Amino acid sequence: MVATGASAAVLNTNGLKVLAQEAAAGTPDLVAVLGGEPEVMFRKAIAELGGMGRFVKKGQKVVIKPNIGWDKTPEMGANTHPMLVKEMVKQALDAGAAEVVVFDHTCDEWRNAYKNSGIEDAVNEAGGKMMPADLETYYREVTLSEGKKLTKTKIHTAILDCDVWFNVPVLKVHRGTHMTLALKNYMGIVWDRQFFHGNDLQQCIADCATYVKRPVLNVIDAYRVMKSNGPRGLSAADAVVMKGLFASTDIVAVDTAAVKFAQRVTEKDLEAVTHIGKAMEFKLGTTDLASLQVKRISL
Repeated sequence: MVATGASAAVLNTNGLKVLAQEAAAGTPDLVAVLGGEPEVMFRKAIAELGGMGRFVKKGQKVVIKPNIGWDKTPEMGANTHPMLVKEMVKQALDAGAAEVVVFDHTCDEWRNAYKNSGIEDAVNEAGGKMMPADLETYYREVTLSEGKKLTKTKIHTAILDCDVWFNVPVLKVHRGTHMTLALKNYMGIVWDRQFFHGNDLQQCIADCATYVKRPVLNVIDAYRVMKSNGPRGLSAADAVVMKGLFASTDIVAVDTAAVKFAQRVTEKDLEAVTHIGKAMEFKLGTTDLASLQVKRISL
């Protein structure tokens, strides 16, 4: 069962007060930024978290894993915003990364999804490298010793071979899991997603997140939020510009905060997104936002 202690961290009507408490001095556990363009909000968030140099060291191989699942333009809100990805690639390289690779196991044809999402051009402009994920040969099997339904899976070699990786989903509704967030974004690093759908989707998502090489930072793009017909969307009317961004090393907390933010425009309930509670049972993080130091920034 998902803890309900986070219910005290509610949104006010204009969305400027994202969380009820403010971080004390020191590095916060979670940063919520509202009111700016994606790259500007990320700059604010990463500065509060200690800078990109806290997460990326000189000479490291870095992976940034956004959502690029759909052959949709940025206006649709189906994929992570390209300007956020571009800024993260640039900052990782500026911090001394030897290379920055970006990929997703797309649902639509990968070349079209990479191109029309705007992410391919953004990554190339920033000096990063796009990597395909359409063939099983890109994946190697790993064991998930804590998994309940998913005890082994094939994960993309970009994740397996990197030094650090960043989990960068877009916030949107999803017909199967109610919401798609940082935990759900793991489905873009594996080969056989059909197993998830046939064997308790929500549990498999939580199981997958127990893989030992976890993201050093989870950044949720809530600039343009898909409020209906997710995860693909039918038209631009399915998305609403909310200009938000959430960042944390705690994947459960960041997903919890983002669900609460999405409640301004959807009726999705934290209790319905059961993979979040299941991930907390694995001790991957907490839904009790009141127990965390949270930094709230309004631009």
